[in-house]
Amino acid sequence: MNGIRAISSSRGFKVFLLLALVLLFLIPTGMIRNIIWERKNRAMEVEEEIMRSWGEEFVIQGPLLRIPCVERKEIKTRTGREEETKIQETAFYLWTVPKELLGRTELGTEIKRRGIFSVPLFTGTVHLSGFFDSGILEKELLPGQTAFPEKAELVITLSSQRGIRGVTTAAWNAGGLEFLPGDLGFAAGGIRAAAPQKQGINSFDIILEAQGGKSLWMVPVGEDSVFEVNADWPAPSFKGAYLPVSHKLTESGFGARWEISHLSRNIPLAWKEGETNSSQNGMSFGNNSFGVDFFKALDHYDVNTRAVKYALLFIVIPFLSFFLFEIFLRRDIHPVQYLLAGLGNAVFYLLLLSFSEHMNFGMAYLISAASVIAMTAFYSRSLLGAWGKSWIMGFIMLLCYSFLYFTLQSEDWALLAGSVGTFSIVALVMFLTRKLDWGMKSAAPAPIPDDDAVSL
Repeated sequence: MNGIRAISSSRGFKVFLLLALVLLFLIPTGMIRNIIWERKNRAMEVEEEIMRSWGEEFVIQGPLLRIPCVERKEIKTRTGREEETKIQETAFYLWTVPKELLGRTELGTEIKRRGIFSVPLFTGTVHLSGFFDSGILEKELLPGQTAFPEKAELVITLSSQRGIRGVTTAAWNAGGLEFLPGDLGFAAGGIRAAAPQKQGINSFDIILEAQGGKSLWMVPVGEDSVFEVNADWPAPSFKGAYLPVSHKLTESGFGARWEISHLSRNIPLAWKEGETNSSQNGMSFGNNSFGVDFFKALDHYDVNTRAVKYALLFIVIPFLSFFLFEIFLRRDIHPVQYLLAGLGNAVFYLLLLSFSEHMNFGMAYLISAASVIAMTAFYSRSLLGAWGKSWIMGFIMLLCYSFLYFTLQSEDWALLAGSVGTFSIVALVMFLTRKLDWGMKSAAPAPIPDDDAVSL
């Protein structure tokens, strides 16, 4: 019995037991991570429901000119001594892009909420202007092929038909355009209008009333394309195949400008499309799209996920602190008390997730951290026997949570800060225990008086 008691009271056994407790806490931290993922997935489901009713992500491509054409071939057949010649006609479309395309978008944003979840939506105008050059017909048509430019159609494709609220201006050359829904199978949705093409330059001027959410995407189909986007959203994220050549960010919004030549993309200036393969080129345009995301400057679910990654470290630090107090103050701390201290720090992540769904992340972090720090400090009073030592423990936890907040706010510096912080903790523990008799072979040190004046 004495042997068992000697083993259970040894420092080596206590270290082994603490390591087992640390590994045990991987279970609740994994459960907390799963809760965060579940809440984030639920938020994404609600966002998709709102987006489906509003217009989804707004993706615009065009305008493009679709010109019906016919190819005539002579087919000769021989029956006995007679030779018969037939004319075979095959219909196809010739698609052409604008010689010059200018796009200007003015958007106003708002946050739509359903319960505690929200998604950024926008409404505004998309102004498209430029011109087509009919001279490309001579370059693209082969002998035996005939175009019917008087039957041409102007096509604008959209990711969702709900994304367009109306057309306020629709001009083609000297006349107007009457748009109809649908694009006859070129893409998922869009609008089209009869646009008879004349010889030479054919100009267009179109203003669409648009709506969408989360992001705006465009495709530079013009031989020379210039796009401008202005919105009252302070935190844009530019995405896609091209970044803006210039942009301006203010507290009230942003403005960005793209200038793209056809030489920098793989979209042809014209292509032929047969009726049996009507979507031949439509899907490949997405590789050349660019745009802007209207994302929340601080996604609290992502930040919570990053915070949980440090959970193990925040279990180890209070364990180490209590263990050092136990050694130097010669106080016996029961493993259950270690377990409760670790659970207190694990609860922090649940508090943070819960509060951050209802308020600003900074305020949620302050409330959660202050609650856990205060709880740990008061609990340390009963373990360490003096208020002075419990305040030391509270100060240690304050430093830890301050360090974590800095790391979460500085994503680019997170790895460096975490590495330096971990190195500093290990170095401090090595310094404090450099003369410690881990085997307890020498005489035990004299007891340290149990009062507030004692410090490490």
